[in-house]
Amino acid sequence: MLATLVIGLREGLEASLIVGIIAAFLRRTGKPLRPMWIGVGVAVVLSIAVGVTLQLVSASLPQAAQEGMESIIGLVAVTIVTGMIGWMNIHARNMKRELEQHAAEALRDGTAWALAGMAFLAVLKEGFETSVFLLAAFQSSTSVLAASAGAVIGIAIAVAIGIGIFRGGVRLNLGRFFKITGVFLVFVAAGLVLTSLRTAHEAGWINIGQQQTITLPWLAAGGSVPAALITGVLGIPADPRLIEVLGWFAYLVPTLTYLLWPATRRPQGRSLSTFRLSLAAGLVVIGAVLAVAVTLPTYQPASTATLVATDGTSGSATLTRDGTELKYSTSFDNGAGGGTVNVATIPVTSHDGVPTKAATSVTTGTTPGRSSTITLDQLVALNGNRLPIGMSAIDNPGPFTVKWVTTSSTRVWTSGRGFVDATNSSTTIATLTGGGLASSRTLTPTSAQVPGWHMAAAERTAAVNGLLDATASSRELLLWKLWVPIVLALAALVLLGYALRGRLSTPPIPATTTPAARKSKENYA
Repeated sequence: MLATLVIGLREGLEASLIVGIIAAFLRRTGKPLRPMWIGVGVAVVLSIAVGVTLQLVSASLPQAAQEGMESIIGLVAVTIVTGMIGWMNIHARNMKRELEQHAAEALRDGTAWALAGMAFLAVLKEGFETSVFLLAAFQSSTSVLAASAGAVIGIAIAVAIGIGIFRGGVRLNLGRFFKITGVFLVFVAAGLVLTSLRTAHEAGWINIGQQQTITLPWLAAGGSVPAALITGVLGIPADPRLIEVLGWFAYLVPTLTYLLWPATRRPQGRSLSTFRLSLAAGLVVIGAVLAVAVTLPTYQPASTATLVATDGTSGSATLTRDGTELKYSTSFDNGAGGGTVNVATIPVTSHDGVPTKAATSVTTGTTPGRSSTITLDQLVALNGNRLPIGMSAIDNPGPFTVKWVTTSSTRVWTSGRGFVDATNSSTTIATLTGGGLASSRTLTPTSAQVPGWHMAAAERTAAVNGLLDATASSRELLLWKLWVPIVLALAALVLLGYALRGRLSTPPIPATTTPAARKSKENYA
């Protein structure tokens, strides 16, 4: 409630001051006020429509899309309030004089309707900013009703102060007022940055820097006044994550420093350009050091694995690389197998949540060690001690000629030069002829199946967990190795642009200038 009250008070007072100054100027010059009030009314209606439309659009979206839109609205609100704070920090003291100058120019170029347009645009600007900022504050508030009440109260107070200033009964130090409320709004905007980063994570846009930093219930127990101030007003949750804390400080420190830095100690002219260039160079150096110094962890699974067969026997598997080919071989007491994988042609897929290259090898051949003829009793024993359906001992007495064919399918998941998982399954089919059969008969005898196998569970779990841990650590360190340097580089580019613009707009110092005059030129704004 306090946050929205201050927002409504500050934005409402800014609009009230603009309208009041224009109204006083119109009255002093004998012009009618009706056109101005028409412009103000239309601007207020449009501002309310903007806020309602944004809320309806957000509410109609799926949950993830709602979180994404809340992030966008929050960042737009932060941009608006930052620009507003910066502008008022410069112009608050001379606001009345500047507005009256603009009003006089508007009257010279037209009629009172020109001032109505001026009031309309001014109120529309403040109303749009208020709508977006309040909407972002509502979305991060724990109570929409309390937030709405705070906004209404703040706007009502602003209107009352504006009327008092217009009638001459209220005197207000605008510079000090906007400085104090500006400091408060910097903290509110920093909370919106934090909230936007959280909703961006919930929307699936940001998945780095999600380590929990501190827990705040000890400082602000739920339902307490400190909790209402920290969470409800400043937008700081009880469990801020790393990227949220970084975003909070990255916004708060420079903005608050700019707002509170004494005007008499601010560098001007070429000194300001030099300061900006030095600051940009420092940011680039810090970003470069982070990009080089931070190393991403890797994990390499073992190139050998223990295999466990369904009949209880054990074996082993080995991976070897030959150019772009990754060759695997398996060895069991009851036989050996192997295959070749061309890793250059296999796309990366996900297996148990980790990126792997999966290859399948299928072999078909005659089953070794099996007799080419069997009796009826042997067939019954192979088929689970029962005669196959459709056969009878009288019509099909045997013996039968049998052809054994085994199809073996081996699937191997690899990462780098190591095993992540491996499985094998086999199917043995017997084709019977003779022995009283009118035609060939195909069977899948249960007891004739070749045992399949799989990678030992402990080794598979170790490989998967090792890759998951390495991936998670890399993703978190990528924040420091890539994203923080990118943000620092962008900030350096902005500072560089301002520095170059300042140097180009600063008049050159004549060579014959005296030292005192040269110092005066260097302080030229």
